[in-house]
Amino acid sequence: MRFETLSVFPQVFAPYLDESIMGRAQAKGILDFEAYNLRDWTHDRHNTVDDAPFGGGQGMLMKPAPIFEAVRDISQRGDCAPHVVFFSPCGRRYDEACAERLSHLDRVLLVCGRYEGMDERAYELADEVFSLGDYVLTGGELAALVVIDSVVRLLPGALGDEMSARDESFSDGLLEYAQYTRPADYEGRRVPDVLLSGDHGAVDAWRRRSALERTARWRPDLLDSAELTDEERDFVSGILDEPDGKDE
Repeated sequence: MRFETLSVFPQVFAPYLDESIMGRAQAKGILDFEAYNLRDWTHDRHNTVDDAPFGGGQGMLMKPAPIFEAVRDISQRGDCAPHVVFFSPCGRRYDEACAERLSHLDRVLLVCGRYEGMDERAYELADEVFSLGDYVLTGGELAALVVIDSVVRLLPGALGDEMSARDESFSDGLLEYAQYTRPADYEGRRVPDVLLSGDHGAVDAWRRRSALERTARWRPDLLDSAELTDEERDFVSGILDEPDGKDE
């Protein structure tokens, strides 16, 4: 899969994407990545990409011309046109379903905003617009890294263990179950006995129950769209009715 970014700070991507899982994915040919500098599509001696907003207001806006020229130019390169993604607080909330959908595409171009945002006309170029959440970042580069990381880890071979990406939070609409490692007893805090039993069926049942409990306590909003049995709904209803509580 090929990811491309368009940014005024293209140098920020390599330190993260060249390391760990992302670095190995590039070495294996699973991820093909290129960062473009938006200033390469400017035509003044200062390589200006921003200007004051009409009507007044704080800060500067990214000009439409460099963005239009860059996206059009980049889109003509390669064997297929990219799926173009912009970032904005007005965009769709990015989630695991979005990452899953993007993982089936061949080429994605992430356009990163800066300053007070972009000239509204630039959004005409977007195939879709994402928001990571109800907060403001200084630029879209971090958002782009989040998207790349969340998508690449879903690609076959990226994690090594093909089940790793599927057996995690949000993969089935719930938070991931609680997990433990050695020692089995740390300062009197014991690992649940079922995880030491060797009974895989019992372990699976405990993990499902743990996922339900954690979701009910921490992200009850996810339960509205989760596929639950009647018994599971009764279980989470009991947790939601409690004034307080902690994981088992």
